[in-house]
Amino acid sequence: MTIKIERKIVKYQVQKPEDKAADKAAEARAAAQADPDTVRDKNGRTAKVIRMHERLERPEMLIGSTYKIKTPISDHAMYVTINDIVLNEGTEYEQRRPFEIFINSKNLDHFQWIVALTRIISAVFRKGGDVTFLVDELKAVFDPRGGYWQPGGKFMPSIIAELCGRCSTAAVVMMDGCMTCLNCGDSKCG
Repeated sequence: MTIKIERKIVKYQVQKPEDKAADKAAEARAAAQADPDTVRDKNGRTAKVIRMHERLERPEMLIGSTYKIKTPISDHAMYVTINDIVLNEGTEYEQRRPFEIFINSKNLDHFQWIVALTRIISAVFRKGGDVTFLVDELKAVFDPRGGYWQPGGKFMPSIIAELCGRCSTAAVVMMDGCMTCLNCGDSKCG
């Protein structure tokens, strides 16, 4: 590679390996001071804090869980998969956020509505911010047939109302007499 020198050379100095390391450290400190969204990871490298936003690209692999939901109002179970994205991995700002949701079942009666609902919920997940309001909205959905009683005597107004209030996962079950989320451990009994 050729470099064109446009000024007269008045002095020079040989750069040593330790000088390069010191220069990189000084550049990193200056960048961190200039940009408050810059952090150091566990290896001392600087990285930009990544926040949820709608333009965040989906990685090749996401961490997720699939839950089987069997209700007395349907002959077929529903399988709800929630995939999470890990932001700022390896830094003090690391956080795991829901990124997308899928629902599948052998019962295809309402397939188009389920797909539409999961796409909208996934879009809200990707938008960022507090998504817990979705739980309250979905708990307000009532089945026109009147809902059903869960084993153990708890009334559910609809299948949608079984989402966890803490992590928004459809994994709330009756365990030792308490409604407990299998995903995050949230329990109504404390």
